[in-house]
Amino acid sequence: MKKVNQQSSNSESADNLENLIKHNFLFKDLDSALITKHLDSQQLVAEKLYSSRPVYTAFKPDSSLEHLYVIIDGGPIIVRSTPLDRIIAITYCNSCFGMQNLAFSYGKFSRAFPSLVEAYKTTDVIKIPLETIRLIHQESEVFRQRYGLMFELQEKFQYHLLNCSTYPPQAVAALLRALIYQERELGNQPQGNMFVFDLPVEVIAKACQLNNRTVEQVLKGLTKAGMLKSHKVQNDLVTVVNPEELKVVYGATRDKVDWWPLK
Repeated sequence: MKKVNQQSSNSESADNLENLIKHNFLFKDLDSALITKHLDSQQLVAEKLYSSRPVYTAFKPDSSLEHLYVIIDGGPIIVRSTPLDRIIAITYCNSCFGMQNLAFSYGKFSRAFPSLVEAYKTTDVIKIPLETIRLIHQESEVFRQRYGLMFELQEKFQYHLLNCSTYPPQAVAALLRALIYQERELGNQPQGNMFVFDLPVEVIAKACQLNNRTVEQVLKGLTKAGMLKSHKVQNDLVTVVNPEELKVVYGATRDKVDWWPLK
């Protein structure tokens, strides 16, 4: 029985490694010799993160992480600020989180106030040791560029959220534009004009500082205006089918949209 369990574990580790190098933004299409040299499947620690349970508190004074978290299934992972309980980061499958809390590269200079990191829905992750990340970063120019881009994308995501006005259509559009930009840059969505997000109403509300009912009304308005796809089955999917028109709503400051009843 012990031998069977060991074989099963080895097979799972090999699958995790294959998933990593085929799909994850940081690692896919890297030099195979480099991957073989540093990414031993036995080093990868698979972990399941359960819904609404804290993963860690980011930016705690004098503390850092020992692993980079790579999302291989499920999610999203969110970061919640206090005291407003606002969501300031959303991470989906095939991306990573934890970089800003590794005492390495830009993480050594990235400072913010303590924020709670949690899985909004059950998430499968792989934890990669810091030393492994350090060695690959040192030897691969492609990896260094991608690693730096992830810090840039986090800053740009929060920049979009800064443009969440008190006008509900613009606030929701700002969040959707942030996600579109993020996922497009990471290559996590098809190159076409349709973007699909697992994005519960509560997450939108906490990111945009709106109440759930208002968010529901905005989503209905965006759907009726042809920017979102209607889903007959009740779920948390938000499908953007007209990103360019959504961009117009995002830029609506003095000019209001005609489909929103409240002026």
